[in-house]
Amino acid sequence: MKVIEGDQFPDFSILDEDGKRFSLENLKGRTTVLYFYPKDETSGCTKEACSFRDSLKRFEGLGVAVYGASVDSPESHRAFKAHYNINFMLLSDQNRMLVDKLGIKTLFGTASRVTFVLDKNTKILKIYPHVAPDYHPLEIIKFLEIQKPINIPKATQ
Repeated sequence: MKVIEGDQFPDFSILDEDGKRFSLENLKGRTTVLYFYPKDETSGCTKEACSFRDSLKRFEGLGVAVYGASVDSPESHRAFKAHYNINFMLLSDQNRMLVDKLGIKTLFGTASRVTFVLDKNTKILKIYPHVAPDYHPLEIIKFLEIQKPINIPKATQ
């Protein structure tokens, strides 16, 4: 991997599921979970996407945006989303520009299963290089809940 926690996430411009340009600028201003996965419609990737889908309200409650990304085409992403009612955006790194910059391309040319949590300025807060697709979103939610500042009321005198 070419980045570590604390680094600025690299600049990029790839396509969203509708074939529109999506860049690092789109992630600014909000804590973001950007998870990479190998391939649409495969068992592990489907479990992971459905787990994020089912946890999305909890992420939104924390003010966190969720995006999935792979090297599949926008058309493949649209079909995958429709098939499993995926309720967040999928990004297409079809030219493998971003997976190359991050150093997460597999020998097969797909993206490794890696998740990045970015702060509102796109600094990398956390990297999950080893992901269990079934419960991974809950692991991230726990991390995000710990990151939220705790408002402790002042003691009354």
